[in-house]
Order: sequence, then structure tokens, then C-alpha cells
Amino acid sequence: MKTVLGLLMAFFIGVSTQAQDKKAKDLLDKVTAKVKSYDNITIDFKYSLNNTKENINQDSKGTVVMKGNQYVLNFMGITKIFDGKKNYTIVPEDEEITVSKVDEKDDTAITPSKMLTFFNTGYKFTMDIVQNVNGKKIQYVKLVPTNAKDKRKEILVGIDSKTNNIYNVIEMDKKGTKTTLTVNSFKTNQSLPKNQFTFTASKYPKYYINTLD
Repeated sequence: MKTVLGLLMAFFIGVSTQAQDKKAKDLLDKVTAKVKSYDNITIDFKYSLNNTKENINQDSKGTVVMKGNQYVLNFMGITKIFDGKKNYTIVPEDEEITVSKVDEKDDTAITPSKMLTFFNTGYKFTMDIVQNVNGKKIQYVKLVPTNAKDKRKEILVGIDSKTNNIYNVIEMDKKGTKTTLTVNSFKTNQSLPKNQFTFTASKYPKYYINTLD
């Protein structure tokens, strides 16, 4: 789940403001401006995990709705709600809900502010290849972690040249595992229910609620 959220961060910003390549920076700045112009974003996505050496090939689908500093993520049967203050992880299989506060000092914590600054430091980036995917011109930008201890070898951010929206994000680690998050549907400024990002305990009368903080 944390890996998926990390990849989703790239969808919401996918950039570093430290100039390593002017063309890459200009393109990523366009992506940033486009994302920030939306009131809300709804994404249907495909998540793939592949490791040829270990013969691992897994595909899953999910959805995420984001507005400001709030989001709802549905993935692999689990729903994760962030209402701007607390995380609610709902697991129907176990009939359990975990409630936790966000520690702003935790570098691994998924917070709204970090969704907008995730790649501001710690990466070198350059323009990469251009691919034609189903009639779309996808320009890739390569991000390489500057921290030698980072388990990831590189990240490729695919950008639709026509819309300046993110098409996919590919992470490759140093052990040969590749994870890919691909946008199947990208909708913006949708009419959302007022309680879209509100956790309502009464909807889960038989669930055990585990409050960590």
C-alpha cells in the first residue's frame, strides 16, 4: 500500500524544481501547474509488479479521489481515507479499521503537503525517450535518487504531450523489481459528495476500530 501511495504522489506532482535538465524542468513545471489548477482529481489506475528473476507478475486495479489535502484510495479490497488530519484504513476482509494521526516529522508519512513536494529534493532528472502509446505521444522524464542507500534505481514519469497530464509512473529497484502505475481514466473537477472524505463509523457497526494515536 505504501508503494502504491508513493507512486500516486508522482501522479500528483511528479517533479523536482532543482534544474538538472532545462527541458525536463520546463515540462514538469507544466505538469505541476496543470495539477494545481484542478479542484479535484479522480483516477482509475492499473498497478503492475514484475520481477523476471523471481517470476513475479501481479496486476491490480484501483481508484483514487483527491481534493486539496484529502483523498480516498481504493486498492486490493482496502479503502484508505485521509480527511486532512487522520488516516482511516478500512479492511473488509478482517472487519477492522485502523485510525492513525499523521506524523509530519516522519519522512515516510503520506501527507498532502508531501504529495506536492515529494520530488523537490533527492533526485536528478533528465528527459528520456518518447513513445507512441495508443495514439498518445508519451514523453518520459527519468528521475535518479541521489541517495546511494535508496533501494530504487530510477523512476520514469510518462507525460502525455498533448494534455500535460501524467500517463504512467514506472519505478525500478536495484534488485530488478519493476512497479508500474498506469492511468486508465483521469477525470477532474467532478461533483463530489460533501462527505466524500469523511469517515463515518456508523457505516461499519461490526468492525473493530483500532485507534493507534
